[in-house]
Amino acid sequence: MITIYGIHNCDTVKKTRKWFEANGVPYIYHDFRKDGFEPEIALRWCESVDTSLLINKRSTTWKQLSETQKRVIDDSNGSGLVELIIEYPTLIKRPVIESQSEIFIGYNENQLEKLK
Repeated sequence: MITIYGIHNCDTVKKTRKWFEANGVPYIYHDFRKDGFEPEIALRWCESVDTSLLINKRSTTWKQLSETQKRVIDDSNGSGLVELIIEYPTLIKRPVIESQSEIFIGYNENQLEKLK
């Protein structure tokens, strides 16, 4: 099963969900704010995806972080990154689409076609 992670009011998440529905691809939607965000999920993403793709450095949340918090993102061993993502899930570039074999970040129709 495919899971789309995001927040309800994100335009890119809405666009992605519409694509899935228009193409008849079944999915589960997980809203970070309503459904919570488990550390195991954040850890899996941090281990599987380049954090430069995962973290949205253009977000308001990123701009409000302290310099110390921002350095956690670039920390070579990744310590503290999971905790930072759990505390500020809107740092995550959305949507995150997770299938059994792949994780996609953001809206990209070429990637989504692979999930049909």
